[in-house]
Amino acid sequence: MTAPKTNELGWMLDEVLKVPEARHAILLSADGMLRAHSADIGRDDAERLAAGLSGVQSISRSTAEFCGRPDTPWRQTLIEFAHGYVFLVAAGEGTHLAVSTTEDVDMEAVTYRMHKMVDRLGKELTSPARRDTGSPA
Repeated sequence: MTAPKTNELGWMLDEVLKVPEARHAILLSADGMLRAHSADIGRDDAERLAAGLSGVQSISRSTAEFCGRPDTPWRQTLIEFAHGYVFLVAAGEGTHLAVSTTEDVDMEAVTYRMHKMVDRLGKELTSPARRDTGSPA
């Protein structure tokens, strides 16, 4: 199975970027496949970043016991750089939403908009785990 070549959900990601100082948005599956990207980022870059952010989410999830319980579900990761942030949130079963911003962004506004989008779109953002479709032995 490959990522869809159309960007049917891209318009929704553009909505998240209406927060001043937001740069790019991508929607990815847990296994790093690009589902959608905002208009201002190319497909090749978005695919590369989706793969990397999938790893970030996996590493974040593996540290749950640091919060007291190993079965604590992962919800969000924030990465800070010298000139901006990357917000990564759970967006449905097997799907994650990532938004990059400048350092001057209103962090509360961008996370609020991300979570509202996830709430509003619900099942549209779900990527169930891929299953083996091979023939039985």
